[in-house]
Amino acid sequence: MAIPDRMDERLRALGLVEGQRAALALFAEVTRRALIAAGRSEFEVTDRIGDLARELWGTRVRWSGRIVRSGPHAVLPSGDEPPADRIICADDTVTLHLGPVLGGHGTDFTGTVVLGDEPAKLRLREDLTEVFAAGREAFHADPRITGRQLYADLQALAAKSGWTLGGWHGGHLAGEAPAADPMCAQADAYIGPDNDQPLRRTTPGGWKAHWLLEVHLIDEHAGFGGSHKALLDLV
Repeated sequence: MAIPDRMDERLRALGLVEGQRAALALFAEVTRRALIAAGRSEFEVTDRIGDLARELWGTRVRWSGRIVRSGPHAVLPSGDEPPADRIICADDTVTLHLGPVLGGHGTDFTGTVVLGDEPAKLRLREDLTEVFAAGREAFHADPRITGRQLYADLQALAAKSGWTLGGWHGGHLAGEAPAADPMCAQADAYIGPDNDQPLRRTTPGGWKAHWLLEVHLIDEHAGFGGSHKALLDLV
């Protein structure tokens, strides 16, 4: 296998950023058109988002895993599939896991929409992006930061904001499909408690490691949550 050169690296990075840009554009248009609405099922909203992507880009999007999670389904970690479809309620938090919308570059994006005006859920939406930004700052502040260290930072940031960090990891290598079970995961491919390797490194294939940071915050007592997932080291 040929070792990637600088041009290969640059093209891959540009592809990851472009894939995320497309996902962000789709998320913004979904919210602008209010496709997520009480009374619609998660599967129905997924179909509507697929129709919208086809309208915007003229291509059929192949989804991977559950795209729309609402209410108690949004509390489940990514990789844990909800047992059935669900009708969205008027006061739900709803997560959209849009993944690589265009190009198949292995990027990923998850955003959270809040229906209704419950103060705690509106605060959750704001805290998701703030904890994400603080996690990214911690990454840039320490050139040798490990997956274990960044995960501990995320846990502390979540607790400081009054939330619990959901799931067993806080993100993964771009291009790697996340495992649902930590026993099946390769530790150094995740921002998690078992990864003592520096996040800035070269992968076995010779590529520069690029990461997706995933902030999943939940209220264990009230039973709601949300997620924000995007590129960590590329903007």
